[in-house]
Amino acid sequence: MAQPAIPVTPALKDDLDIVIPTIRNLDFLEMWRPFFQPYHLIIVQDGDPTKTIRVPEGFDYELYNRNDVNRILGPKASCISFKDSACRCFGFLVSKKKYIFTIDDDCFVAKDPSGKEINALAQHIQNLLTPSTPFFFNTLYDPFREGADFVRGYPFSLREGAPTAISHGLWLNIPDYDAPTQLVKPLERNTSSLRYVDAVMTIPKGTLFPMCGMNLGFDRELIGPAMYFGLMGDGQPIGRYDDMWAGWCAKVICDHMSLGVKTGLPYIWHSKASNPFVNLKKEYKGIYWQEDIIPFFQSVVFPKECITVQQCYIELSKQVKEKLGHVDPYFQKLADSMVTWIEAWEELNPPTKAAPAAQPNGVKKDAPAPKPK
Repeated sequence: MAQPAIPVTPALKDDLDIVIPTIRNLDFLEMWRPFFQPYHLIIVQDGDPTKTIRVPEGFDYELYNRNDVNRILGPKASCISFKDSACRCFGFLVSKKKYIFTIDDDCFVAKDPSGKEINALAQHIQNLLTPSTPFFFNTLYDPFREGADFVRGYPFSLREGAPTAISHGLWLNIPDYDAPTQLVKPLERNTSSLRYVDAVMTIPKGTLFPMCGMNLGFDRELIGPAMYFGLMGDGQPIGRYDDMWAGWCAKVICDHMSLGVKTGLPYIWHSKASNPFVNLKKEYKGIYWQEDIIPFFQSVVFPKECITVQQCYIELSKQVKEKLGHVDPYFQKLADSMVTWIEAWEELNPPTKAAPAAQPNGVKKDAPAPKPK
């Protein structure tokens, strides 16, 4: 007699929230139902708070609009962007889970080159639960992936790796381009048959990257206070740099705290391109400013006294004000909002235990001998 199947509990079912910013009905969730339904959703409604957002039946979710943001944060609500996808970071703030996966509402389930649907959430979980290798590049990419290992010449003292704080996924169909590139390549598409790269790699220490928030996972306990998407959108001189700002801030803090950032798999299907002329209006100052912003982040150094993400972020806000304030008064305002964000974070997330101290160069003292695979 056949034994009844034992239900399999999805990985991190009770330890992960899915955060979705939106201005529209969430019909896109129907395609994601097999993968998302077991998890709790936090939906951040942007724009008109009187508009009713429809969520398909069967999902466990919380829905917050701008009125809720103002009610919960009071005066500190000024740090949450309005009419910009940066509003998603309010979901990071109110979550009580260890892990976050965030996705945009124009992103659908992609297929790998064999035609199999990709469970993007499962791949992010795998990335976050395995170590990163930020201090020495492994030429076979992720050595913790099944069927892979460290190559000859890789220092044994570094083979334990570092905790993974961020998992950055990629996109098929519509690439994540800026407005000028959109304008000169309006028909370009990324297809699984041409540009699907079956790899995950750790971004090396000291290297910045343009983080995209539409397909992103992170360990909220390790790096959550740094995942602030800035002050963008309505009333601000810049937009569409919210996720990149968070990525640059988080990466320099990860480097200081000896934490890892992975990029590559999983892919999602990005279904629509935003209007390049509208995007250009939002981005044009950022295109100029980033020529100062990138060298700034490349030069950031934290005092050894900064041993928590919050301490690092407050220090970073001071450096933003001091070293970018001359670029435009906006950066003075942004630096102040960074401080307000940390105040809001600590108010809603009182500390329960001390964060781990930074490990210079990622080498653990008295590291045990590596375990054979």
